[in-house]
Order: sequence, then C-alpha cells, then structure tokens
Amino acid sequence: MPSRSGPYYHHYDAHPARQPQPRVQAAAMHRHAVMARDYILGHAGRQLRLGPIAFWIAVGALVIMGVWTIATATYFAFREDVLTRLIGRQAEMQFAYEDRVADLRAQIDRITSRQLLDQEQFEQKLEQLMRRQAVLESRSSTLSAAADPMLTGSIKLAPRSGGADLPAARLPKPSPISDTKTFSVPPERKAWIAPSSASGAGTAKPAGVHATLARLQTSLDHVERQQYATLGALEESYSSRAHRMRSVLADFGLNPGKAPSVFSRSGTGGPFVPAKPRGEAGAFEHQLYRINLARAHVDELSRTLVTVPLRKPVTGEIDLSSGFGMRIDPFLHTPAMHTGLDFRGDMGDPIRATAAGKVTHAGWNGGYGKMVEIDHGNGFSTRYGHLSEIGVSAGQLVRTGQIIGRIGSSGRSTGPHLHYETRVEGEATNPQKFLRAGDLLGGIL
Repeated sequence: MPSRSGPYYHHYDAHPARQPQPRVQAAAMHRHAVMARDYILGHAGRQLRLGPIAFWIAVGALVIMGVWTIATATYFAFREDVLTRLIGRQAEMQFAYEDRVADLRAQIDRITSRQLLDQEQFEQKLEQLMRRQAVLESRSSTLSAAADPMLTGSIKLAPRSGGADLPAARLPKPSPISDTKTFSVPPERKAWIAPSSASGAGTAKPAGVHATLARLQTSLDHVERQQYATLGALEESYSSRAHRMRSVLADFGLNPGKAPSVFSRSGTGGPFVPAKPRGEAGAFEHQLYRINLARAHVDELSRTLVTVPLRKPVTGEIDLSSGFGMRIDPFLHTPAMHTGLDFRGDMGDPIRATAAGKVTHAGWNGGYGKMVEIDHGNGFSTRYGHLSEIGVSAGQLVRTGQIIGRIGSSGRSTGPHLHYETRVEGEATNPQKFLRAGDLLGGIL
C-alpha cells in the first residue's frame, strides 16, 4: 500500500463524502502548472522558477494583447471608412512622393538645359570675340601698311617688283637736307591675357566666365577705338599735308600731275584698274579707302614737289652774307643787281642739290667761277657758284640732297661762300620764296 506521507499526498477520510475534493484539485493544478513552467523555462539542466503572481500577470498580458488585436481587427473590418481613409492617405503620400520626384527630375532637366544653353552661348560669344580679334589683327596689319611715316616714324617704303626700293631721288627727303628727325611710335595694342581663377583651372564659376568675356570685350573695344583714332589721325594728317602742298604749288603756279618733270615720271606704268571700296565694306574699309586716296594725292604732290628747289643748299644754320636784289657791288662800289643769295661758309663745306634734276652745266662760268647748274623741270633751275670743287658732271641725274660740290671762293668773290640762284623760265627769282615754302612744308618733306 502506498505511503501517504509524501508532499503531494493528503489525509483522506474513509468516508468519501468527507474527502476534501477542491483542495486536491487545486493542489493538482498547482503541481501541473509548476511542472509546465519548469519545463518551459528549463535550459541545459537549469530551471527558472516563477511565482504564481508573475505567471498570471504574463498570462493576463498575453490575453489582453490577444483581445486587443482581435478588437482592432474587428473594428477595422466593420469600419470601412477608417480603412478607406488609411488607404487614401497612403495613396496620397505615394502620389506626393511621386510628384516630388517628378519635380526634382524636372528641376534637374532645367538646370541641365540651362547649363547647356549657357555653354552654347559662351561658345558663341567666344567665337564672336575670336572672329573680332582676328578682324582687328587684320586691321592692325592694314594700318601698319597704310600708316603715315610722319606719325609712326617706322613705316618703310614699299619695294618695287623685283625687290629694289624706290630710289631716294624719286621721293622727297626730310627737310632740311641731311637733317634727321625722330618720331615716336604710337603705343601698340596690348595683348589681352585671360585672368585665371583663384581656385585653379576648371573651377571658375559662371560669373567668373562672364566677367572674363566682359573684360575681353572691353579690351577689344579699346583696341577698336584706338584703330579708329589712328584712322582719324591718318586721314587728318594726309589731308593737312595735301592742303599745304597744294598751296605751295599754287604759289609757284604749278598744277600737280599736269606738268611733272620727266625725271619724276620715269619708269612708271601698268594696266588701269579702278580703285573703289567693296560693296560689303564697312565704316573701317570706307575710311581706309579715303585715307589711301588722300595718300595717293600726297604721293602725287610729292612727286611734283621733289623737283621744286625747296631745300637749303647747305647744312646747319643759314648765314647770309648778301641777299637778293639791289645792293652795292663789293668790287666797284656802285649799285648792282644781285641775282641770288650768298651763304657764308668754310672752305670745303659740302653743297647739296636743293631738288632732284639733271645737271646742265658743271664747270667754269665767268664771274660765277666754278659753277653747277641743275634743271629741275617745270621751268625751274638752280645755280651754285664760287665752288672750290665740283662733284658732278653735265648730263648727270642728281637726287635731292646729293653733294654736288664744295664751298670755295672761285670767280668774282671776296671770300669763301656759296652763291645760290633759283630761276623760273630762265629769270632769276628770289630764293627766299622757295626757302620759305620749304619751311612752310616743314617735316612733310
């Protein structure tokens, strides 16, 4: 018979009605609950024992959570409006997100398009500036070819075909003879240098690019203004020179181009090709055409003036010992006509031709002593008397400023000096008129 002294055994009465059934059942339930708890919480031989209060709290929490879940599901199942609002809100949020993504994409497209447009505009502006710079450089070369030597002092005469320069006898030299002048060269165009970005290449902002283009545009504008100013100065210079030359020639009764000397017209010709500006020519080309036309007139006048004795026959300051006209003869001490000017000088000083021409006499000529006579054409001739030495011969062509002899005291002379005469159509004329005309022209010659 089993023992009744164990922990799970209780005392029973022999009478079945008196046995404590509820206590037996509660003890059995408690025993099974503890065994289930020990089984669940046991791990690797370890067991965690919970009190009945904690166990029932956990069971109650699970029950409450289950009831809450069932109640919530039932609520949403029977309240379609709530579910619809939730679904609508979710759809609205999705649409808003998609709209935001679309806006961002459109913004990216706009930025990309703007960048491409800015880049295209930049390339177009840069190409325009480069074309303009090329045009300005071409204009600079044209200005260098058409520049006035009196303004720049650095322009050379264009060579003839064959490479030989025009002889000095065919174009006038600076006045007075053998005197040199120094002319300042106008400031040349400064080359622009694109400024680099402070943060290095490739990191320049659009504002910096536009600023660089603006500076380049300003630089080219400055160059263009300088070119137009140079054109204006050239045109004014040629017009002034032509006016002064015409007035001098008019004083001597000469018509430019109508009666030039054979000497100044020798070796010229060619087919006739009319000069006129092109139909698409702009303001610069038209003004350049006017300058070239004025320059051609100046050249024509120069070819005429080169045969007019306007220079001094001696270098340095003029020291006149006797003027033109009535005077007391130094030998007879009676009134006499002096047909020229006497230039005092030292024995052996050089004497130069006052204009280009052809020597018609080189030798002794009575009271002139040793004399050289030059025919300049257009009825002009000059005589150089009392020479100590003659450096040319009859029939020789001489250029302006060429040494033709040296000062002496030959012939009817009281001392070393040069007797200089200018004649028009064989009649002696006061040389002062020609010398004053030469002073009027000044640096033009």
